[in-house]
Order: sequence, then C-alpha cells, then structure tokens
Amino acid sequence: MRGEFHLLLATLLAAVGWIASKIVIESVPGDIFLSVRFLFASLILFPFCYKKVLRLNFKQVISVCSVGLILAVSMKVWVYAMSITASVSEGAFIMSLAMIIAPFTSWLFFRQRPNRAFWFALPIAITGMMLMTLSNGWQVEKSQWCFLLASALLSIHFVFNKKMSSSVKPLISIFLQLLTVGIFTTLFAVFNEQAHFELTNNVILWFVISAVVATSIRYLLQTMGQLSIKIETAALIMILEPIWTLLMSMLVLGEILETQKLIGAAIIFLSLFLYIKLSRR
Repeated sequence: MRGEFHLLLATLLAAVGWIASKIVIESVPGDIFLSVRFLFASLILFPFCYKKVLRLNFKQVISVCSVGLILAVSMKVWVYAMSITASVSEGAFIMSLAMIIAPFTSWLFFRQRPNRAFWFALPIAITGMMLMTLSNGWQVEKSQWCFLLASALLSIHFVFNKKMSSSVKPLISIFLQLLTVGIFTTLFAVFNEQAHFELTNNVILWFVISAVVATSIRYLLQTMGQLSIKIETAALIMILEPIWTLLMSMLVLGEILETQKLIGAAIIFLSLFLYIKLSRR
C-alpha cells in the first residue's frame, strides 16, 4: 500500500501546484516563473543523484535532455494558457487528456497501433471536451486551445520518456529533465523582454510551494510510487489529479464551473477510467 499512498499524495501535490502556479503567474511573468521553479527544483534533487549523473555517457545525456526539451515546450505553452485562463480546473481536465492522446502519439511516431480501449474511450473523451469548451456556442477559447496543445506535447513527452526509461534511472532522468526545462526557459526569458513585476511575501510563499512541494517532492513521490506498483494501478490513481484541482480551485480561488462544464469534466474522467480499466483486460 505504500506505493499507492505515494502516488495518491503526488496527485494532491500536483493539484496544489496548479493553484500555486496560477497565483504566482498573476504577478510574475511565466518565463521567469518556469525558469526559477525548475532550476530550483533540479537543484534540490542534485545532491541525491550527481554521482550517477557523472557516470552517464554523452549519448544518454543527449537523449534525456532531448526528452526534457519536449517537456520544456509543453510547459511553455501550459504556462501561457495558465496566464490567460479564467478556469484552472478546466485546464487540468484538458491536460489530463494527454493519457488518451498518448496511444495515438505512439502510433504516429513508432507505428504501435492503439488497443481497442483507446478507440472506445476516444469518442467519450471528445464528447467531454466539447461540453467543457463549447459552453459559449461553437467557439473555443484561446486558453483551451493552448491547454489542448500542451496536452498533446505532454503525450509526446510521455511516449519518448517511456522509451528512454529502460536506459536511464528515473531520479537521474527527472533531474536532467527539470534542469533542461529550467535552462530552456531561462534562455527564453533572457532573450525576451519581460514585464516589470514586484514580489510580495504571498507570491514568494506560493512560489516555494510550487517549486519544492509541487515539483521536487511531487516528482520524487510519483517516481517512488510508480516503481513499486503496476502501471495500470498507477494510472488509475494519477487521474485523480484534475479532481483534486477542481476541488482546490473552488476552495482557494473561488472558481465556479457551469453545470455543462462539470458534466464535461465528469465525462472526461469517465473516459480516462474506462480506458485504463479496458486496457488492463
């Protein structure tokens, strides 16, 4: 049960990260937020893996950093969507579709045909997505498109990360990928003019929560949990993340979702649940 508890706690911390990120991004430019967050998070992990990192060959480092670069682009799109969205929970549910998109991505890149569960869950997920995004008529908001793009990029990261996981240990991979995201977003922030901002104690507090609790500790717990339990069980637990995000956004941010969007969120959750359960069979 320890692995299940680690993953459950990781989903809670990930939801906290959504709330913390939204609060910080309202005061700090997204590029600077991502840069400091991921560099700080990788620095926390460095003492635990630096000896093993030094043993990697050049090809392994390039492979991990390339996968990290995909994650960096996904995070860049995600943080932009976060800066313009009015609904954090809506974004969390759209991002959770990465699990549904991943089999199609694997088919596209590696010619691995999706199983029947994918074709069964896909129309259900699309229905839920339509209910969430088309509440204002047949018009999708810009933030929703960005969340969907970030979700697609995250599915690409998931597929390539899984291919690479057999050659590099998870902790080392996580460190190098977080570092890659930090370096990428730092360069982006340096070469692009950033708006003036002021740091308050509240922003600093939520930033520390985002970097330490929702990034470093969350990824460590997630890795520990995934190593000790079956992947199907891990996937079932991980789809709780948007549920926690929805509850926290209502409690902390005072978010109110329309009935149609709540139904859409429930249908997306159902599609993920059915996909995982049917895949096991």
